[in-house]
Amino acid sequence: MKRNTDPISLSDALGEFVDKNKLQKGIDKVDVSAAWFCLNPAFKTYTSSLRFDRDTLFINLSSSVFREELSYGKDQILKRLNESLGREVIKKIVLR
Repeated sequence: MKRNTDPISLSDALGEFVDKNKLQKGIDKVDVSAAWFCLNPAFKTYTSSLRFDRDTLFINLSSSVFREELSYGKDQILKRLNESLGREVIKKIVLR
């Protein structure tokens, strides 16, 4: 068997590795969580749990007032999160 000896970039090699091993979902979960907490420092204070499943971000908040405040800007938050991720990963946000 002949091996392909053409050089490829590290970025391409990592991309192939992620695709071959079906790691993108796990990477997305980590990236979504990091993006959420980077969006606003107050999110760390009021977020009791965060879960990303398929294309939905479920956020449990410890303050009903904060939850209500965020509910008015969910579309803008969704847009900013996807912009920081560089692609549309999140399609829906559920605040609890």
